[in-house]
Amino acid sequence: MSTHATREMDKSKLTYLHWKVWFLSAMGIFLDGFDLFIIAVALPLIEKEFSAGPALLGLIGAAAPLGCILGASIFGRFTDRLGRRAILLIDLMFFVVFAGLSAISWSVTSLIVFRFLLGIGIGADYPVSSTYITENMPSRLRGRMLVGGFGFQALGMLAGALLGIIVLKLYPDVNAWRFILGFAVIPAIIILLCRLTLPESPRWLIAQGKHEEAAAVASKMTGKKINIDAIKVSVHSSFRDLFSRRYIGRTVLTATSWFLMDVAFYGVGLFTPFILATMAFAQGGDFIQRALSAIYGSTFTEVFLVIGVLICVLLVDRIGRIKLQIWGFLGMALGLYILAASSLLHNPHSEVIMVFVGFIIFFITLNIGPNPTTFLLPAEMFPTHLRATGHGFASAAGKAGAAVGIFCLPVLKMAFGLPITMIVMGSVCLLGFLLTAILGFETKGKSLDDIQRIEYEMNAAEVSLIYVQEDIKRLADDLKRVEGALHTALQEMRRFNKIKREAEGR
Repeated sequence: MSTHATREMDKSKLTYLHWKVWFLSAMGIFLDGFDLFIIAVALPLIEKEFSAGPALLGLIGAAAPLGCILGASIFGRFTDRLGRRAILLIDLMFFVVFAGLSAISWSVTSLIVFRFLLGIGIGADYPVSSTYITENMPSRLRGRMLVGGFGFQALGMLAGALLGIIVLKLYPDVNAWRFILGFAVIPAIIILLCRLTLPESPRWLIAQGKHEEAAAVASKMTGKKINIDAIKVSVHSSFRDLFSRRYIGRTVLTATSWFLMDVAFYGVGLFTPFILATMAFAQGGDFIQRALSAIYGSTFTEVFLVIGVLICVLLVDRIGRIKLQIWGFLGMALGLYILAASSLLHNPHSEVIMVFVGFIIFFITLNIGPNPTTFLLPAEMFPTHLRATGHGFASAAGKAGAAVGIFCLPVLKMAFGLPITMIVMGSVCLLGFLLTAILGFETKGKSLDDIQRIEYEMNAAEVSLIYVQEDIKRLADDLKRVEGALHTALQEMRRFNKIKREAEGR
């Protein structure tokens, strides 16, 4: 619903409060990337300490994404019911507590449990951060600000890799993984304290009918005096609405494309050090040296995640979300097929070059397209009363894909080898390309009010069509009754004529 407040927010210049909202939301996404992918740096060390096989390694890696499924689903809904600010604080508490407990895990089981609980907090942050940024940014900059905020995930991944290098340099011991996992507690505490000063989203307040509070926050956000006299409270919504006729198309598009993207992203991304160690650094040095070499290589390739998201920031409001997602999925598939083909080379030097070319293409096209756009689309496609719920379901589906990719990659590698595994992952990306090409519709350049208005107009058209269909059905029933009456009348006329002829014959 369009109001004076939302129109002013849509066309507002960026103020200090805009930047504060954006940065503190983005730093939550930074922690998401750091905590989810830091396990990739720690896994070779954890494998050595606990003598974990492929299945256990897969469970350790998949624990946090599995927690994300629960966190995104539950807290996405809570974000729409309780407000954006409350969940922005609650999710950081999960980071502080369970990142610390993960670092002091005494067994594989305890590590899996703590990583799962940490994942609940990570999953909660996806819908609330995206929704909070979406609802507070001017419409002309919304895509760039969302993608820019999501780009902090790549910075978090890169920071995790750099931390792994520093820790292993200073403390070259198998036990170093504890310091690597526990470091996340420090930035989480700082971000939690800073988020205490954030206001509630004006759009959510408007949807709840809290017009005075909404006007105060909107005035502070835009730097203009805004009064809101009468607000229509949003209709009641439920989780089932995502699967109603109105929203099922966008639910399938956002959830399934995120699922397919994360199967490949987490399956390949989380095990990048392992893949590099197998395909590029299998020879020479002791265990710690090989681990460091793989982390160096992983850090180098992850730089291209940052480059990719910078390109996306420049293009997302020009080319559009759907085109970037389509071409990004194709680029990811190409990169993975190049990785698979590298094993056909018998020259070690050429093989290493081809491996890095494959990774570079995979990571840069991933972040030009599907990684930020799957995060962006559900935040725009669903209305205010259902926005975090829809985003939570989509991100939960994504993390289900992440768990599938993380668990299956070491198992597939063991059963079929890395080349076949990369071909399977590339084919998953092609499915994402097809899905987006078939179901995608563009939200570029539209305000949230415009998108919601289009939805209401579509709903009105659907209702009108239903009425027309009902009228046609009633008309058809009436025609059948008329036909039946005419048939009965003809029968009676025949019977009457027959009786008349018989009477005249006599």
